[in-house]
Amino acid sequence: MPLFMAKKEVFAWIKAGTKTIDVRKGVPRRGEVAVFQSGANYLELPIIKKETGLLIEVIRQDNFTLIIPTATTLKEAIDYLQAIYGSDVGVFTAYHLDQPKK
Repeated sequence: MPLFMAKKEVFAWIKAGTKTIDVRKGVPRRGEVAVFQSGANYLELPIIKKETGLLIEVIRQDNFTLIIPTATTLKEAIDYLQAIYGSDVGVFTAYHLDQPKK
Protein backbone atom coordinates (compact mmCIF):
# COMPACT_ATOMS: atom_id res chain seq x y z
CA MET A 1 0.00 0.00 0.00
CA PRO A 2 1.79 3.16 -1.16
CA LEU A 3 1.71 6.10 1.28
CA PHE A 4 1.69 9.53 -0.34
CA MET A 5 2.08 12.78 1.51
CA ALA A 6 -0.31 15.41 0.14
CA LYS A 7 -0.58 19.15 0.50
CA LYS A 8 -3.79 20.32 2.16
CA GLU A 9 -5.35 21.53 -1.10
CA VAL A 10 -4.43 18.33 -2.95
CA PHE A 11 -5.87 16.20 -0.14
CA ALA A 12 -9.11 18.22 -0.33
CA TRP A 13 -9.34 17.68 -4.12
CA ILE A 14 -8.86 13.92 -3.71
CA LYS A 15 -11.38 13.72 -0.87
CA ALA A 16 -13.95 15.70 -2.89
CA GLY A 17 -13.41 13.46 -5.92
CA THR A 18 -12.34 16.29 -8.25
CA LYS A 19 -8.79 14.92 -8.46
CA THR A 20 -8.92 11.32 -9.67
CA ILE A 21 -5.39 11.00 -11.04
CA ASP A 22 -2.36 11.54 -8.81
CA VAL A 23 1.00 12.00 -10.56
CA ARG A 24 4.19 11.17 -8.66
CA LYS A 25 7.81 11.20 -9.73
CA GLY A 26 9.36 7.75 -10.02
CA VAL A 27 8.43 4.23 -11.01
CA PRO A 28 5.10 2.76 -9.88
CA ARG A 29 4.91 1.70 -6.26
CA ARG A 30 3.60 -1.75 -5.43
CA GLY A 31 0.09 -2.08 -4.10
CA GLU A 32 -3.50 -1.67 -5.21
CA VAL A 33 -4.59 0.88 -2.59
CA ALA A 34 -3.12 4.39 -2.23
CA VAL A 35 -3.01 6.01 1.21
CA PHE A 36 -2.87 9.81 1.23
CA GLN A 37 -1.80 11.71 4.32
CA SER A 38 -2.17 15.40 5.05
CA GLY A 39 -1.30 16.26 8.61
CA ALA A 40 -3.30 13.90 10.84
CA ASN A 41 -5.79 13.09 8.05
CA TYR A 42 -5.65 9.87 6.04
CA LEU A 43 -7.59 8.71 3.01
CA GLU A 44 -7.42 5.26 1.36
CA LEU A 45 -8.49 4.82 -2.26
CA PRO A 46 -8.23 1.85 -4.61
CA ILE A 47 -5.85 2.31 -7.55
CA ILE A 48 -7.69 1.49 -10.78
CA LYS A 49 -4.75 1.87 -13.18
CA LYS A 50 -1.13 3.04 -13.31
CA GLU A 51 0.56 4.81 -16.23
CA THR A 52 4.31 5.41 -16.40
CA GLY A 53 6.32 7.69 -18.68
CA LEU A 54 7.61 11.20 -19.14
CA LEU A 55 5.56 13.94 -17.50
CA ILE A 56 4.23 15.07 -20.91
CA GLU A 57 3.10 11.48 -21.59
CA VAL A 58 1.13 10.99 -18.37
CA ILE A 59 -0.43 14.47 -18.20
CA ARG A 60 -2.28 15.31 -21.38
CA GLN A 61 -4.95 17.59 -22.81
CA ASP A 62 -7.63 14.97 -22.08
CA ASN A 63 -6.75 14.45 -18.39
CA PHE A 64 -4.98 17.51 -16.92
CA THR A 65 -8.06 18.73 -15.00
CA LEU A 66 -8.33 15.33 -13.31
CA ILE A 67 -4.76 15.83 -12.07
CA ILE A 68 -4.86 19.54 -11.17
CA PRO A 69 -8.56 20.55 -10.91
CA THR A 70 -7.81 24.29 -10.72
CA ALA A 71 -5.70 24.32 -13.90
CA THR A 72 -7.28 26.00 -16.91
CA THR A 73 -4.61 24.91 -19.40
CA LEU A 74 -2.32 21.93 -19.86
CA LYS A 75 0.72 24.20 -19.40
CA GLU A 76 -0.66 25.45 -16.07
CA ALA A 77 -1.02 21.86 -14.82
CA ILE A 78 2.50 20.93 -15.97
CA ASP A 79 3.92 24.08 -14.35
CA TYR A 80 2.18 23.15 -11.06
CA LEU A 81 3.84 19.72 -11.03
CA GLN A 82 7.22 21.12 -12.14
CA ALA A 83 7.10 23.51 -9.17
CA ILE A 84 6.60 20.55 -6.82
CA TYR A 85 9.25 18.27 -8.34
CA GLY A 86 11.68 20.92 -9.58
CA SER A 87 11.83 19.37 -13.04
CA ASP A 88 9.92 17.45 -15.68
CA VAL A 89 12.88 15.15 -16.37
CA GLY A 90 12.68 11.47 -15.53
CA VAL A 91 9.97 8.88 -15.04
CA PHE A 92 6.57 9.80 -13.60
CA THR A 93 3.66 7.58 -12.60
CA ALA A 94 -0.02 8.52 -12.87
CA TYR A 95 -2.18 6.68 -10.35
CA HIS A 96 -5.81 6.55 -11.48
CA LEU A 97 -7.93 6.47 -8.31
CA ASP A 98 -11.39 5.17 -7.55
CA GLN A 99 -13.90 7.70 -6.25
CA PRO A 100 -13.96 8.23 -2.48
CA LYS A 101 -16.94 6.75 -0.65
CA LYS A 102 -19.30 9.51 0.45
